[in-house]
Amino acid sequence: MATPATDPRPLIGEPVALDLINTRWMHEGEPTDLFAGAFGLTRVEGLAIWLESTGLAGRFRADAATLVHLLTAREALARAVADPSDASARSLIDAVLEHGRIRITLTAQGAGERSEFDDPAWGPAWTAARDYLELLKSGPDRIRKCASDTCVLHFHDISRNGTRRWCSMAACGNRAKASRHYARTRER
Repeated sequence: MATPATDPRPLIGEPVALDLINTRWMHEGEPTDLFAGAFGLTRVEGLAIWLESTGLAGRFRADAATLVHLLTAREALARAVADPSDASARSLIDAVLEHGRIRITLTAQGAGERSEFDDPAWGPAWTAARDYLELLKSGPDRIRKCASDTCVLHFHDISRNGTRRWCSMAACGNRAKASRHYARTRER
């Protein structure tokens, strides 16, 4: 299957859970979904791009079954990030997590882990749900939505002082700065 060389999304490289949520974004003022035929891609081609972008392509297949499970995880994660008190979102994440487990192993370097799945098609969904749990352990307050009113992207704030506001300074941050500058110059 031939896929474009680059991921068309404006923000990539976030932790897997947030990267999955960010497969929906705004493009030229319109909602866009990597898994719903964005940029003329088929749904499975969009999945292949996401798997490649997140480093999961070598471990999991881009097929219809994987996509269905991943969409379930994306909806659960999006709801849990938007409202951490949403019990039904937590239950759905737990349901995704039931399809895999961690096997503790001994490697030449010491203790190790290996993920196991009842069905490999659940692998990416399970991986994203487990990643969300790791983010919650390390700092739930660092999971943020972009401060731009027109942006729907999420990021993990790893800045030293924890004050990151924008998904990207080059995009949303720059627009906000330009807008403030324009407002100041108009007032003069």
